[in-house]
Amino acid sequence: MGERHARDESVRVEGGRVTLRSLVQLLLPFMVPAAARKRVMPPPDPSPPVAKASRRPTRVRSRKGGKTGERQTRYDTLVEEMKAAHGFRVRKWRRTMSGCAWELRFSDGRRQRMLESPYPKSPLSCSIFLHEVGHHAIGLGVVRPRCLEELRAWEWSLAAMEERGLEIDAKVRDRFRRSMEYAVAKAARRGIRELPIELLPFLPTARAAKR
Repeated sequence: MGERHARDESVRVEGGRVTLRSLVQLLLPFMVPAAARKRVMPPPDPSPPVAKASRRPTRVRSRKGGKTGERQTRYDTLVEEMKAAHGFRVRKWRRTMSGCAWELRFSDGRRQRMLESPYPKSPLSCSIFLHEVGHHAIGLGVVRPRCLEELRAWEWSLAAMEERGLEIDAKVRDRFRRSMEYAVAKAARRGIRELPIELLPFLPTARAAKR
């Protein structure tokens, strides 16, 4: 039995006899568990990481720069000036090129001037804003008929732009003309009895004669 056990614990290698214990001791360095064979990482580099260059550089757009920025600054100043001078509140800045001016009347007799218009960012939007301010400046309902009040508000708007050296381009003048033609045509549909002489150039007949 002892001889058999001895034979079981021996291994023949190239004609020699090597005990199983010796073979295990020979292979032991190669049988270390994976957890013990972890790769030793070098210590971290104390120097700060270097940012990689981006393939597409990010474009930073400045809202105010050059002539456009200077013009917008003038428009911003104009808005604050008009609010302080005429005491109105802006209910909403419209995204469309349209506007409206009105008053809120309270039971205690107080009145609050209100308006909606596009925020001045171009000559056209600036003229529309000043047109609505013009209604408050000359007084809502003070000038009659209503189409004549529209003319006075436009005249006030253009005069305010000229006084401050703000650009009045072709779009502004075209908008002024079309707005007045609409106001006169609306008054005619409602049966206006007598049209003020200042509004005659905006009649459809006058427009056709110019063509």
